[in-house]
Amino acid sequence: MTTGWEAAVEAQIRSAQERGEFDNLPGAGKPIPGRDMPYDEGWWIRSFMEREQIPSDLLLPTPLQLRRRIEQLPAELRDLPTEEAVRSYVAALNTEVVAWLRTPTGPRVVVRPVNVEEAVRRWRADRDRGAPAVTAPEPPRTDPARPRRRWRWWRR
Repeated sequence: MTTGWEAAVEAQIRSAQERGEFDNLPGAGKPIPGRDMPYDEGWWIRSFMEREQIPSDLLLPTPLQLRRRIEQLPAELRDLPTEEAVRSYVAALNTEVVAWLRTPTGPRVVVRPVNVEEAVRRWRADRDRGAPAVTAPEPPRTDPARPRRRWRWWRR
């Protein structure tokens, strides 16, 4: 059973069809994109990010974004012209890391500030040899006298 407003809407659609307002619309006669794919609740956010060319890193929680920026630091520093610029870039990143450490949100992920002197040393070495490739960051050094904790936060 149709109500009064449904009948009014149907009448407007019929009159628009008769006037030809639905003729030559973009995509007319083409299959609906994603029709054969299984249903995905996040289809709209994926299509928005694709259309607007938004990097998927922005969806990561803050600690993972910081870890990714720290991993990509040698590549970012390579293009900087001066040691002062390198130091200020690393200082800005460390400020963000410390701000997150003060009020951590998101998953519990180990994020440590970057050693400025080590970053400058690597920047100089990369600059001196032309830096065609960026190496992976070195794993953190542990003190052999201090036992390492093997438990995880979710096992508490």
